[in-house]
Amino acid sequence: MQLARTAFAALAFALVLSSAAVAEDCALSPTGNGAIFFHPDGTSAGHWDAMRLLHYGPDGNSNWDRMPRMAAYRGHLTDRLSSTSNAGASIHATGTPTWSGAFGQDQSGAKLRAADGSDRTLMQQAVACGLGTALIQTGTLIEPGTAVFVANANNRYADAESIALQVVESGVDLLLGAGEEWLLPQGVSGRFGPGRRSDGRNLIEQARERGYAVVYTREELFALDDDAIRVLGVFAAEDTYNDVAEEALREHGLPNYLDTAPTIAEMTEFAVPRIAANPRGFLAVIEEEGTDNFCNRQNASGCLEALKRADDAIGWILGFIERNPRSFVLMASDSNAGGMQIIDVDDAGIAVPEREARGGAMLDGRDGTATLPFLSAPDRNGKRFPFAIAWAVGDDVGSGVIARAAGHDADVLLPGNMLVNTDVYRALYFQLFGKVIRPVPVPQ
Repeated sequence: MQLARTAFAALAFALVLSSAAVAEDCALSPTGNGAIFFHPDGTSAGHWDAMRLLHYGPDGNSNWDRMPRMAAYRGHLTDRLSSTSNAGASIHATGTPTWSGAFGQDQSGAKLRAADGSDRTLMQQAVACGLGTALIQTGTLIEPGTAVFVANANNRYADAESIALQVVESGVDLLLGAGEEWLLPQGVSGRFGPGRRSDGRNLIEQARERGYAVVYTREELFALDDDAIRVLGVFAAEDTYNDVAEEALREHGLPNYLDTAPTIAEMTEFAVPRIAANPRGFLAVIEEEGTDNFCNRQNASGCLEALKRADDAIGWILGFIERNPRSFVLMASDSNAGGMQIIDVDDAGIAVPEREARGGAMLDGRDGTATLPFLSAPDRNGKRFPFAIAWAVGDDVGSGVIARAAGHDADVLLPGNMLVNTDVYRALYFQLFGKVIRPVPVPQ
């Protein structure tokens, strides 16, 4: 116990020293509170219901169910009703309404102004003010749900090299995710494969020169010393999951997730206590991207595994908040991946048909198309129920997203009626800096 206290004190002292160097660029007054934005991408009420039935049963409660605050999420953009990942993240990061192609830029190519009137995203303000910071991602580090908090680009795909560079140079303390391919130059092979950068830059070596410890596996991550406060985790060439159809995974003998990569719960467990030691406060932006990608590939098995992994992370976060009452978590996706719904089937021993008889929706069983149905966990009487997954589309739709919250001032920061996408920034900003930011008018 004495050793743990000594390590914690050393970590806190190191954080004070590192934050003092950047806080001179801060025009705000940090509250010392902690904020977590958890973004299980693509999830809706239907997704969480299916995961609950499979893992906890009809009468059980998931960790998602345990979060005390709930509101309907409104995710429309300035040019369409349903969101895109890059535009939703741009709004979460800045509090400014924007268009579907935005990656931190407006339609003229200018960097989005944040709702506080500055040219900094919420994470950039946190870095400038010396808070503890983390970006945590199961997909590539250039995935917009986290990357837009520190990067801007004209096009999320064409500008992958620039986005990766901005992420590595962001000053964020802990960068955990995948995407090795965009961190290495062409002609250089890394732990997982060849690099794709055309500019010749080796961002992994650059990160080491900036004082980051670089790790590639779960074991390497948890083998780091307790006082490691700058870490770059690179856990796969592209993503930590294989987001293709169940049939393709079977054909190639691939799992849903890489065995060597840490789960979203494990990355969260590693990162949050370290940045929470910072006396100025902390901000963690965390994304489970598998919930979006598997569901949009209409892979029910992968989608449900991703949802359970996200729920495990929620469980850890809720425990952390109970122990750290000045911390707040806000959770929301920005769209509904695949329009996922459960559908009852009569016989657990008969393969699910390829399509629903009346409406023609695509159906999935436990191993993909035309396989046996899923079985729910037992209800209070021990009964299990067979069910299939029905898909509305192979892309995102805009309805059914639910925001959840817990912790410090959650009853104020997440009203019970609704949460507009711009409110994510405003709630987190108030928690970190104690200032009420008024909504930005929608551009004409």
